[in-house]
Amino acid sequence: MHKVVIGLSGGVDSSVSAYLLKEQGYAVEAVFMKNWEEDDDEEYCSASRDVEDAKTVCDTLQIPLHTVNFAAEYWDSVFSFFLEEYRAGRTPNPDILCNKEIKFKLFMDYCLQHRGAEYLATGHYAQIEKNADTYDLLKGQDENKDQTYFIYTLGQKQLSKTLFPIGHLNKPEVRALAKKMNLITHDKKDSTGICFIGERKFKAFLSRYLPAQPGEIQSLTGKVLGQHQGLMYYTIGQRQGLGIGGQAQSLEAPWYVLKKDLDRNVLIIGQGHDHPELYHKQLQCKDLHWCRDVSPSLPLSCKAKIRYRHKEESCILQATEDAEIFSVSFQKAQWAVTPGQAIVFYQDRHCLGGGTIL
Repeated sequence: MHKVVIGLSGGVDSSVSAYLLKEQGYAVEAVFMKNWEEDDDEEYCSASRDVEDAKTVCDTLQIPLHTVNFAAEYWDSVFSFFLEEYRAGRTPNPDILCNKEIKFKLFMDYCLQHRGAEYLATGHYAQIEKNADTYDLLKGQDENKDQTYFIYTLGQKQLSKTLFPIGHLNKPEVRALAKKMNLITHDKKDSTGICFIGERKFKAFLSRYLPAQPGEIQSLTGKVLGQHQGLMYYTIGQRQGLGIGGQAQSLEAPWYVLKKDLDRNVLIIGQGHDHPELYHKQLQCKDLHWCRDVSPSLPLSCKAKIRYRHKEESCILQATEDAEIFSVSFQKAQWAVTPGQAIVFYQDRHCLGGGTIL
């Protein structure tokens, strides 16, 4: 009997994943991973509730539950980088780095080496396809929940030792299975917070770790329109929270963040969702990772998306004179290209890999 360790988060997806693995005849153990130490008066992180739900699920399914704490490693490998990126005016995606450095590295090693598992399983909406000696990462069957964007950094080693039990299901089917099996998580709300940190008032949370540096909000022509509270609190395309109110002799259209002038500590804004400065046909990226561990031939014609909830668009990926930097040209201009976010490449249902937007 093959032994599998399921990373049990206390949510419905991993709960149903554990059930399916047991139904498929695996010897299943669950591990709850804690990677953030909450304050005594923590209001937003639900780790204590999650672990209780995980215990209840394991009791229902009659599988053992273990716990492991990677809080120190999470701080060093993920959160410190997260802060550095915000300090530099970029908008990082900590979930991607968490999957790379914690879930599918430290946690995987723990499961395979210390718990004696043959495979690590998670509740991601993704699929793995084996062709000869190659493992390909495929989108989850549920296009609305597909999570390959967050796990594009997985390579052959990780894919060969990973199972995604719910990748062939859609979300309503997962919840229906959970309800049928009387799992306490069947109607639990999906988590939308920062990986392992939870759902928080983001500005207040970030201000604990980074000192704010207020500065001017300006139009493209240099007109001063207000004061920002720190460039780290804003992202390209942001509409809410600019705090400038109505402007005399201005159109009624809402204002959006167009760019950040880091050298002058100035936030530059413009009016209208379709402001031309928000659209770009080209971008540059770095730190490319390929799921097959080898780069495809460049230039590469494929599709890509520049954020999780974004439609894939046709593009061409090319090398530049700088071996570490790559250029992406889209057929259609992309809205709110954001430095620090990931660009992920696809061909049909295959996730090829991705990189970080410059």
